[in-house]
Amino acid sequence: MRNFFILSAMAVAAPLALSHTALAQEAAKPGAAPDVSGVWLVEKFEPRLFPNGGAPFTPWAEAKFRATDPKTNDPNLACLPMGVPRFMIAVPYPMEILQMPTRVMIIHEGPQVMRQVYMNRQHPKDLDPTYSGDAIGKWEGYTLVVDTIGFNDKTWLDGGGLPHSEALHVVERIRRADHDTLVDDITVEDPMAYTKPLTKRQVYKLKPGWEIQEYVCEENNKYTYQGK
Repeated sequence: MRNFFILSAMAVAAPLALSHTALAQEAAKPGAAPDVSGVWLVEKFEPRLFPNGGAPFTPWAEAKFRATDPKTNDPNLACLPMGVPRFMIAVPYPMEILQMPTRVMIIHEGPQVMRQVYMNRQHPKDLDPTYSGDAIGKWEGYTLVVDTIGFNDKTWLDGGGLPHSEALHVVERIRRADHDTLVDDITVEDPMAYTKPLTKRQVYKLKPGWEIQEYVCEENNKYTYQGK
């Protein structure tokens, strides 16, 4: 009887072992996309790209920055989308990355709910300016390279009021440094607003078991926002 149970257990375990082996072999195939999915939270929250000042403004951008009051002009006070890169660097709420063969989706627990990175096309030739821009991605080894253009000029680069023009171009290199750590190396170019590229590294930590919660921002601050 004991041998019967042992043989039965082996019969059940064998298909499971083969299944896990097949999954491992599939994941190890050349060209298989790395996995950056999960719920992530910014490790060290700093809403400003230049907390000590010193942004390399052009005269146009410096004038816009000096005319800005974060207490009344922040687009988020009107529940408008955060834009990029602010969506990735200056929000103290978790985000969830979902990977699909043709798209990577980033869902945020914040005023701007979602970003979409298209993995199967190039930028359209005639883009209508939007808050999030048009994002396309590709894998370079274990790094997801995201190229985003096509922005309007209604958002800020960060939480401190850094302006930008519609010429904004953002490139991100997103990789999993280890199982629990995600790194996003961001390069911002906008020759109308800045005399040289801006760079920022943001680090996120994995939050197993977390789920994105509902965040409602519809009319709460409509009397505070003074932007036009």
